[in-house]
Amino acid sequence: MLKLSGVSKTFNKGSINEQVVFNNFSMDIDEKDFICVLGSNGAGKSTLLNIISGKVRADGGNIILKDRDVTHDTEHEKCKNISRIFQDPSLGTNPSMTIYENLSMAKNKGKRFGLSFLIDRKDEEYFKELLSTLHLGLEDKLYTPVSQLSGGQRQSLALIMAVIGEPDLLLLDEHTAALDPKTSEIVMGITRDIVEEKGLTTIMVTHNVDHAIRYGNRLVMLHRGNKIVDISGEKKNTLTKEKLLTLFKDMDDKSLFS
Repeated sequence: MLKLSGVSKTFNKGSINEQVVFNNFSMDIDEKDFICVLGSNGAGKSTLLNIISGKVRADGGNIILKDRDVTHDTEHEKCKNISRIFQDPSLGTNPSMTIYENLSMAKNKGKRFGLSFLIDRKDEEYFKELLSTLHLGLEDKLYTPVSQLSGGQRQSLALIMAVIGEPDLLLLDEHTAALDPKTSEIVMGITRDIVEEKGLTTIMVTHNVDHAIRYGNRLVMLHRGNKIVDISGEKKNTLTKEKLLTLFKDMDDKSLFS
């Protein structure tokens, strides 16, 4: 589904603040992979998503999405096939608009449309059906401004909006980090159900080791822009926090487990 080949990225090149994040980094993501990406601060996790989504341009290398070279595509061009959810619940939705209006915008992403969607209720039943799968009662709040929703409700709505157009790739950028533990578990359960039901190829960056171990079919650990752990299948299914720690026991930064 996605192939990163020889990707390099350096920030502030040539200055005293030069930071090499990736140097000849490569990674293959298979269709329907649900990859959890771990790593300490500065490991390159968010930069990886930024490069894939087009928010940041790589200095070198190639990015192939479904056999098409998208290396030089802009973020706007990539968003037609790649959806992303951020840590901040307010970034994935428009708080001043209603749930219905937000869903309408997501449904029409990449298409030309006027403002008629603001008053057109032809998708009302369809949206209610989608929202009912969340079991949060949002199907009864279609015309409620998103600003009145809780953080967990917003992230759950953002998930529905992100997948409504059936993207080739879903990027989750620590999308539960700003939520309290109980709400985080609810949103992660919803995430798992949506990803599995739709067979979405997904890359989830997280600082939550338990989530990385429990969810997805593959776990990748980044350290200083390198893959130091990449496990899947039965090894992933039997992984524990203790086993994971032994896989990179020589790391000089174990803050991830503090």
